[in-house]
Amino acid sequence: MAEPVSGLRLARGRFTALVTVPSDEATTIAYRLARLDADLPAPGHPAPPAVLDGRPVDTLTVAELRRRVLVSEAEPRLFSGTLRAAVDPSGTRPDVDVHAALDVADARDVLEALPDGLDDAVQEGGRSLSGGQRQRIALARAVLADPEVLVLVDPTSAVDAHTEARIAARLADARRGRTTLVTTTSPLVLDRADVVAFAEAGRIVAEGRHGELLRSVPAYRGTVARGRV
Repeated sequence: MAEPVSGLRLARGRFTALVTVPSDEATTIAYRLARLDADLPAPGHPAPPAVLDGRPVDTLTVAELRRRVLVSEAEPRLFSGTLRAAVDPSGTRPDVDVHAALDVADARDVLEALPDGLDDAVQEGGRSLSGGQRQRIALARAVLADPEVLVLVDPTSAVDAHTEARIAARLADARRGRTTLVTTTSPLVLDRADVVAFAEAGRIVAEGRHGELLRSVPAYRGTVARGRV
């Protein structure tokens, strides 16, 4: 179990979505889980330490925490090199796994647009790619890593609704049985989550399926509507 903020628990093997007010609180919570929050503004409320399997994350070694928890940011960083290296930095995964990860991220178009496919070059910072393409490549990289706990910060913010729908369905299937937290206000992603947690001022105030929260929690309904205009 993980508890990155008072009231939020990630059930092992489940796909959890997080919606927060204010919206930037979601990033703080996601980063706190992996002890990546040192450079973020201090929250305006007491922040208990994240807890992973009953142990505060600040008692774990950095190596263990990085091995178990992967946070994929909303604004991904890509380095110069091949597309293969961008998706598989370790260079150890077979092509079939790399292709499968690209399919989950609906990034097959990026691959097909490059003359040399996986072996084609990606410019420093991904300058040769659009924002949506960079985001999908970063998502493929995160999916391929297959960590024990995957935390995705607004992973579909730069793609259109049709692409988002495909990613939401494929991601839910790919991470079935694996612990996943997605911060988002996308109804397409929220509808695929096993459970949605809604936080106000750093504290969980409601949990349930997306449809249930839309019907029963006006603040949640308004937050989701504002988040995707």
